[in-house]
Amino acid sequence: MFDIVAQRLHNQQLVGSSFARPDQVVHWLGAVQSQEYPGATWAIAQRTYGLNQAALDQAFAAGTILRTHAMRPTWHFVAPADLRWLLSLTLPRVHALNGSYYRKLELDAPTLVRGAEVLTSALVGDKQLTREELAFVLQQAGILRTTEERMRLVYVMMYAELEGLICSGAMRGKQHTYALLDQRVPPGPLLTRDEALAELVLRYFRSHGPATIKDFTWWSGLTVADAKVGLELNKSRLELAVIDQTSYWFAPNPAARLPDAPIAHLLPAYDEYTVAYKNHEAIIQHAYLQQIIAAFGTVIVIDGRIVGTWKRVLTKNTVLLTLRPFVQLNEAHQQALDAAIERYAAFLQRAVVLMDADI
Repeated sequence: MFDIVAQRLHNQQLVGSSFARPDQVVHWLGAVQSQEYPGATWAIAQRTYGLNQAALDQAFAAGTILRTHAMRPTWHFVAPADLRWLLSLTLPRVHALNGSYYRKLELDAPTLVRGAEVLTSALVGDKQLTREELAFVLQQAGILRTTEERMRLVYVMMYAELEGLICSGAMRGKQHTYALLDQRVPPGPLLTRDEALAELVLRYFRSHGPATIKDFTWWSGLTVADAKVGLELNKSRLELAVIDQTSYWFAPNPAARLPDAPIAHLLPAYDEYTVAYKNHEAIIQHAYLQQIIAAFGTVIVIDGRIVGTWKRVLTKNTVLLTLRPFVQLNEAHQQALDAAIERYAAFLQRAVVLMDADI
């Protein structure tokens, strides 16, 4: 029997992953939503074996994975080799989606271009500067009236990211920095639009499938027409299954089945397993949808289905973990959850202290 959940767990590399590096995960998934950096690094680690927070931080600092605005628009981790062709594909659509904000913030085309020039000039010489430092530079150039114009700053910087001029630098303490894209990613050949569209559609349905066209357009920010063209270009690589009158596209994976013993995951907010789909009925009972926003929260997942929520508080040497299952877990499910907690402790290299959910 065709099992959407089992297929997704395997295709998302939450079960059976052989990846050892962060860039392998990001390349496979196409992009990984990352506006919440600690959670996004944990999302990548769960799709590898043996990586901890320090290893992810080192990879990010080295530019093995980059963080920028690429789709929808929101933050994503992207593999360096994919960033230029992805931006060339998504840039017109994201600019169009941002259009009302550009107008509201009085950011006409000359102002945006001038802002991008100021940012790139400030980063010449392999500099990596924080948002606050770049805000000061933009104020000095008259692009910002004050360094507190947060939304105007956000959209000027996003414009420069979308134009392929700047991207993430290494962390400076707990602050993100920005660098010139050309200094993080050597110039290379671009794909044609059809080639880029075919590649992104293949990446999405191979790694996130079974999924629908609506799922893809939500995830990518592209149009239904784009999705249909991309599927046509991949008709020899992807298959179609119709379940309950809904069409799902996927790459065949004969090995995709649930493990014999239950498996649990503590998924972060905006994990690709939850946020990358328009519809979540396959992974959560309808009654529980009233308790959470399935796409955006931290959730407990057992055998691919959401069974509760969790939250963390970091102290100097520990992580305080509060778990809120929707139902009483049986012994096998509790053991699976305990294993997930141990993996999270190993990732953070901190002791876990479980807190009373009623506090």
